[in-house]
Amino acid sequence: MTQYPELKLDGLKALTDETGILQHTKYSIIDKRQGYTTDDNARALIAALRFYKIYNNPEALKLAHTYLTFLLFMQNNRGTFHNVLGFDRNYKDKVGSEDSNGRTIWATGYTLVSNATNEMKQITREMFDRGLPMSRSFIAPRAKAFTLIGLADYYSSFPDDSNILDEIEVLAGSLVSRYKMETSPNWRWFEPHLTYCNARLCQALFAAYSATENKSYLEVAEESLDFLIQEQFSEGVLQPVGTKGWHHKGGKKAKFDQQPIEASCMVEAAVSAMKCTKNGKYKDLALKAFDWYHGSNIKRVSLFNKDSFRCYDGINSKGLNQNMGAESTISYYLAHLLLKENNII
Repeated sequence: MTQYPELKLDGLKALTDETGILQHTKYSIIDKRQGYTTDDNARALIAALRFYKIYNNPEALKLAHTYLTFLLFMQNNRGTFHNVLGFDRNYKDKVGSEDSNGRTIWATGYTLVSNATNEMKQITREMFDRGLPMSRSFIAPRAKAFTLIGLADYYSSFPDDSNILDEIEVLAGSLVSRYKMETSPNWRWFEPHLTYCNARLCQALFAAYSATENKSYLEVAEESLDFLIQEQFSEGVLQPVGTKGWHHKGGKKAKFDQQPIEASCMVEAAVSAMKCTKNGKYKDLALKAFDWYHGSNIKRVSLFNKDSFRCYDGINSKGLNQNMGAESTISYYLAHLLLKENNII
């Protein structure tokens, strides 16, 4: 059995300054020219609050405060969020992507069920309420998925808010309809291709089921996750869809580059499936997906650096991508902390 290191905050702290978590690195050196993103700071907020919940470490709460302050700064007067901020603290876009707005709704929703301070929760509820209307126009399925996960968290904090339940049903129904339109006997998926953050779609429907107990959401969540497992595991080893070509229906799956975020998404979806179905196979799959970081991968290399508590940026045809950016490190923290929180490691 793999022995996992006890997690420290060093990896997040190394990438974070007084503004937020910086986006990219050259090897282990931060590339300040690339600035910050809402995508990364939203995910980092969830990671820091998970760490605080488990370890009651005041430094984690301080980091969460930094990330929340960043997100507040990125929300404009219409309630939507910019995504890219330069190191000079100037916005680099007019409005962020649907994904970045969806991730922020997730992060603010999660804050409400975390051990954050009451003041942080008050702020995030205001941000959530101002940001949610944009989600009604989302087209991207992953943006809908991120929003659904945040809505489910919000609903668990405010179960008397029937409007939130309506929002969950609209978004979950949209994903189910898309699934039924695209699925076929040999392709049980929401789109005619597998690309990035695939398992988030399954995770979102498990979250919707937890909130509504609508069994149609559970059925599609489990069926699509089982298909994704079939496509991304070979002989018990996770092999995420590669970014150089993806995997199109009827075509061959790209082998490289494999990204750390995919392992994290698979871990979280599998834990959600385990909790909703009570099927122990998903616990085993969550661990196998997590082991991808620790050498159980196609190149048999460890992506987690146990000295710096940071994660390399993926696997390419030659081996490790030696950069150690925010997305990769945050992804590792999210997976590790969720497994720890659920007593799986």
